Amino acid sequence: MKKQSTYFLRFVLTILGLAVLAFCIFALPEMLSGASAEFPYASMAVSLIILILYATAIPFYIAMWHTFKLLNYIDKNKAFSELSVLALKKIKICAAVISAFYIGIVPLLFPIADMDDAPGLLLIGAAIACAPIAVAVFASLLQKLLQNAIDIQSENDLTV
Repeated sequence: MKKQSTYFLRFVLTILGLAVLAFCIFALPEMLSGASAEFPYASMAVSLIILILYATAIPFYIAMWHTFKLLNYIDKNKAFSELSVLALKKIKICAAVISAFYIGIVPLLFPIADMDDAPGLLLIGAAIACAPIAVAVFASLLQKLLQNAIDIQSENDLTV
């Protein structure tokens, strides 16, 4: 039963990775040309936003790789190991880097929101920047819980 759930998670991660890849290949170049034509006064900001969105793909795929490694550890009954703690730490760092990139995008949205009279665009950008923070906090929580479980397990092994 456990392997079926990890296989399902691998499938979902693969679909998510392919969706992000398709977004980077097809949607971002289209967004660049469309937004540059629509907002010529903010073409530099649009170009920087698209560049940062491309840059966020790197830590995303690094985090996905470590998630696959974590699922492999679970399949091999090595979930309670230092390798799992290390994988969660790297996932947390990648999520924090993605969030920092997205927070860096929010000031670049200001000229577009100002000229288009859409202040909600800044709120949407800030809300999107908070999603990776939630992932980082969750990974940090799991990392600490797993480390505590490993410490308790090693203490019990020494007691017996």
